[in-house]
Amino acid sequence: MADLATMMRVHTPGGELVADRVEVGTPPPGWVALDVVASGVCRADLGTAAAEGADLPVTPGHEVAGTISELGEGISGWQVGDRVAVGWFGGSCGHCRACRTGDVVHCPERRIPGVSYPGGWTSRFLAPAAALARIPDGLDFVDAAPMGCAGVTTFNALRTADVPAGGRVAIFGIGGLGHLAVQFAAAMGYEVVAIARGPERSEIAHQLGADHYLDSTATPPGRALRALGGADAIIATASSTEPVAELIAGLRPHGRLVLIGVDAGALQLPVGSMVSHALTVTGHITGSPTDTEQAMEFAVGNGVRPVTQIYPLVDAPTALADLRDGRARFRLVLDATVAPGDAARG
Repeated sequence: MADLATMMRVHTPGGELVADRVEVGTPPPGWVALDVVASGVCRADLGTAAAEGADLPVTPGHEVAGTISELGEGISGWQVGDRVAVGWFGGSCGHCRACRTGDVVHCPERRIPGVSYPGGWTSRFLAPAAALARIPDGLDFVDAAPMGCAGVTTFNALRTADVPAGGRVAIFGIGGLGHLAVQFAAAMGYEVVAIARGPERSEIAHQLGADHYLDSTATPPGRALRALGGADAIIATASSTEPVAELIAGLRPHGRLVLIGVDAGALQLPVGSMVSHALTVTGHITGSPTDTEQAMEFAVGNGVRPVTQIYPLVDAPTALADLRDGRARFRLVLDATVAPGDAARG
């Protein structure tokens, strides 16, 4: 008999999240069922939860961690009880050019949990086996969940930025993405410059591993970074396009600006500076399940952990409001093991 799950769903565009009891069913061939322990709340979920133009009802959630509870037909390499995570990458077609060359995240038919099928804000979650990342020993579910999106995104952006050994990396924005980027960059051996709004984030930036802190409200950040000697790479994690053009001034020759925090804006770039200094501006999104496993293994080996606030699953509306209103410090995680009315794990 199909299992009943507690599932957070939106039934109308712009409607409220409500806790429904839903028969999730058994996994189809090639899919697995997870008993969810933890599921992250990401800024992209604000759009998913709005349910505009989506097939209703919508269940958000693309940072999922739990244990395999049931296998669909044709599954090999996984077994019931395995600890796994599913992130922004939720499966691909397996036969297009991108998939056949190993670039699964750019498959034109890439699936996203919460968008392509019901997401992880639930106690029982179905996902393609191809989307699973194995959680290493030493990483708990609450810390593993954000690694499927924020973790793998920042980890991959840094390790593909062509920064020389011992080089300098600037992290623009110290939020849900940026606080992980600072930790990963420091653990990779780079000199780290953290850039954020206001002086109050200086202390936490240094605690996370930053060597320098720049207040972007005091001096334009590109200019301030140039005065410090420039950076080999800037990882822009803040979801605002407006400062990007000015940030270019902070790059050293052959430097790279990597955009991972985005909005709907457009760029106007100083072409003369880009040409004369051989600068690169590029975007980066997510990673494959293998990338996520590597990010988690690196995190375990180097003490990188998300700073989390934990809410019971049924308090997802509160978590979403806290994220929307800027009260997140730094990743919000829903605990699916807590019964309604009980307190979340500390």
